[in-house]
Amino acid sequence: MSQFDLAAFSDAVAGIAERAAPMTASFATEHGRTATAFHWGDGFYVAAEEAVEPDEALRLSLASGETVSAELIGRDPSTGIALLKSAPAAVAPVLDKAGPVRPGHIIVAAGRDGASPLAVLGTVGEVGPAWRSLRGGTIDRRINLAVMTGGRFEGGPVLDAGGGLVGMLLFGPRRRVLVIPYETIERTVAALKSKGHVVRGYLGAGFHPIRHADIQGAVVVSLDEQGPAKAAGIVLGDIVISWNGEKVRGPRELIRKLGPDSAGTTVTLGVLRGGEARDVTVAIGEKPLS
Repeated sequence: MSQFDLAAFSDAVAGIAERAAPMTASFATEHGRTATAFHWGDGFYVAAEEAVEPDEALRLSLASGETVSAELIGRDPSTGIALLKSAPAAVAPVLDKAGPVRPGHIIVAAGRDGASPLAVLGTVGEVGPAWRSLRGGTIDRRINLAVMTGGRFEGGPVLDAGGGLVGMLLFGPRRRVLVIPYETIERTVAALKSKGHVVRGYLGAGFHPIRHADIQGAVVVSLDEQGPAKAAGIVLGDIVISWNGEKVRGPRELIRKLGPDSAGTTVTLGVLRGGEARDVTVAIGEKPLS
């Protein structure tokens, strides 16, 4: 068995980070720290949605040493993606896409803090199928990372051993490090360029969880006057217990079902009203921007 060359491995990891560095930028967040963005092409940068303040004057610190203004093109809280455009449009390369990753694969997370490029080494901890975020966004693959990193890497690119883009680094519940894969970014960026937002389903009702004896669901506590729920005959106090026959155990499950693909569809909600079960057909609307 050949002897493992640690110095060569170290240089290879540093090389991956160096090749990614020209694509990264940083910006200041509301809390006085920095976060990372990376070049998607034609002066567009992808960043973590929760790190971008909509009313702030955005400034991107580029790898060239320049600091340029940036426009917020759009944001999608359901996938955690924001799209920025540098002005003037930055000239920077883009990252190639990575191949499939498996648990145990080495990854490099790249970032930037002003003039300083950042990098950290880790592994893929979990790979799974598509999933819904807590805000109803469809994430094309589940990729969780085994890596120790800080907030400056948020929104930065995650690279495989060949330097290809796996996706964008975000923090999930309990600061678990996860990846929004490039397929999700590609789809979301197209929508943000077109509309400035991603269409979301809209019921026009507010809910609280309810668990009482054998009853579990989402009780209606508010209704928008012009909303789809009221138009369908939903009333205050109704308890939603199913969506197209699938059990609903609380408001969070309803929110997850109101993703982009739900807008414009017709669904059947199973409802308890005064202890009596009934079905209500609702035409799901498109969530207003405000």
